[in-house]
Amino acid sequence: MSWSAKQYVAFEDERTRPARDLLAAIPPVDAHSAIDIGCGPGNSTELLVERFTSATVRGVDSSTDMIDAARKRLPQVQFDTVDIGTWNDSGPFDVIFANAVLQWLPDHATLLPSLAARLTPGGSLAIQMPDNLNEPSHRLMREVAADGPWASKLADAAGQRTEMASASDYYSMLRPHCARVDVWRTTYHHPLAGGASGVVEWFKGSGLRPFLEPLDDAEKAQYLKQYHAAIEQAYPALSDGSVLLPFPRLFIVATR
Repeated sequence: MSWSAKQYVAFEDERTRPARDLLAAIPPVDAHSAIDIGCGPGNSTELLVERFTSATVRGVDSSTDMIDAARKRLPQVQFDTVDIGTWNDSGPFDVIFANAVLQWLPDHATLLPSLAARLTPGGSLAIQMPDNLNEPSHRLMREVAADGPWASKLADAAGQRTEMASASDYYSMLRPHCARVDVWRTTYHHPLAGGASGVVEWFKGSGLRPFLEPLDDAEKAQYLKQYHAAIEQAYPALSDGSVLLPFPRLFIVATR
């Protein structure tokens, strides 16, 4: 699945806020090595550089477009294009930062302990994942996909996101490998200009990508038209024409 850095950073302030909140929850550590997995265009990596001034900070992502944007943003940082699903750098790392990426990877029960094993003693694995598959925004993506002439093309689109486990399940996955595990859920309410169009533009940079990528241009236009109409009903515009988009996210900080 391809990614567009330009589309993603259209809402950079809103997308970076959870990364700031995640970073703030990492316990104090004299970090020498930090890595941002799924670094995107480098907005979250920039936060690591600012906080861990004595550390060697790196970033990895599967998208060449994202990595190109990150290198332009932070030319002093090493960024590499890798398949995050098979990334096997053993580190060890004082900080492993994974902001809005692990929801695209399967088998969290194996993946998360594997990441924790690459931490130094006292190091932290910091994870943030959108927890919105049951929100109207994502339910409507699936419904429009199933109801249109593109149904066969999009049969596998919804499965590209991993179904989230419960907070207690994630705690149980990591607690045997870490001295401390902190899990919490926050719902942000993002004011988006343009009503339903703002919501559609937001998700064109993330959740809609598996649904749009298999379609030709005409099908994309029709899919987005139907999705926009459904979003307009699910998220009525406020008096100023904006929409307040609820966006739940799950956070985990596991310290070895």
